[in-house]
Amino acid sequence: METVSSSSSPSPTDESLGKLLKRSEQTLLRAKSAAVKRVGLTLPQYVALAELAERPGITGAELARACLVSPQAMMVVLKAMEEQGLIERTQHPRHQTVLEIHPTSVGREALNSARKHAEPIEQRITKALSKDEVEMLRTLLRRCIEAVGDTASRPGVVETCDNPASRGQEGTVSRAPLARGR
Repeated sequence: METVSSSSSPSPTDESLGKLLKRSEQTLLRAKSAAVKRVGLTLPQYVALAELAERPGITGAELARACLVSPQAMMVVLKAMEEQGLIERTQHPRHQTVLEIHPTSVGREALNSARKHAEPIEQRITKALSKDEVEMLRTLLRRCIEAVGDTASRPGVVETCDNPASRGQEGTVSRAPLARGR
């Protein structure tokens, strides 16, 4: 009689890099979301305020790019932030159709309070690693971004991957043109 082992999680060497990166990201996002929620902010609001503290007066489109979200998603965040008094939008002095975004004193205060809760989370990561490991992790993550970004930078091409588990054989990766219609 054959004994079947039922391990609920794959061994560390079997876990896909994509899944591990996603788990790491989600763990960090959950922890930071909980931290900034204590001061009444959402994580997107916190990220936007942090960027605005560095670059006051940027446009919504610039802020969206800096925060890695779509302009439409950023507009939803900005509307809520404006209603809460965290930001103000003013016309650019020379370009009347351009709105500049600035944090208000309430926004700056909220950001400072949120940082006290959020920054220790990233500090826990750096404390768990040596200085050399932190730099190596940064280097490796940048290389991952560059490797995947190579495909993302070519419009109209996506990589598709057959699921080997569903077919019982090696998966294949192919490049396929992106469908134009929706």
